[in-house]
Amino acid sequence: MRLTKFEHAALLLEQSGKKLFIDPGSFTTAITDAANTVAVVITHEHPDHWTPDQLRRILDASPDATIYGPEGVVRAAGDFAITRVDPGETVETSPFTLRFFGGRHAVIHSSIPVVDNVGVLVNDQLYYPGDSFFVPEGLDVDVLAVPAGAPWLKIAESMDYLLEVKPRRAFGTHEMVLSVAGKSMAADRLRWATEQGGGEYLDLQPGDSVDL
Repeated sequence: MRLTKFEHAALLLEQSGKKLFIDPGSFTTAITDAANTVAVVITHEHPDHWTPDQLRRILDASPDATIYGPEGVVRAAGDFAITRVDPGETVETSPFTLRFFGGRHAVIHSSIPVVDNVGVLVNDQLYYPGDSFFVPEGLDVDVLAVPAGAPWLKIAESMDYLLEVKPRRAFGTHEMVLSVAGKSMAADRLRWATEQGGGEYLDLQPGDSVDL
């Protein structure tokens, strides 16, 4: 399976000529190469993780693609056919197996509602928690996409998350809210935390790909 990182929270997984997009949002360059997409996962309803324009571009290229998201996404994206998924559920969308975890977005502030959020494990290899630090208990995580910057986190929390999960490999996501200097500082901290568990930090930049 091949992983490509886009700006911010968007990811592309490719296997056997098929594509799976995760969280194509407003901070991500317009997705135009979306032929052979079988599914899109939207972890939660915030616009930095999905936009109508991004979904339309994907569906124009692959009209049979299925869009998965929690109940909050079903409500927010009412103009689209969203297949609801819940924590604990497993979905087969060949060649991808999707397992969902978590349930709630991390708290931003007491004045801001907490929305539905699902983490997703793809083909038992890549775990992406969305906007949360949910730990998938009992899982031996191969590759972890760890949030690097957001209004709801401080870097110490991301470091502690890596120390707890102990993935074999990790890379930073959710970084477009940071300056260039901030991205570099976050990467240094995430690399240190990954290496404490014997893992390897992948300093993926937008457009970079890696075979998992």
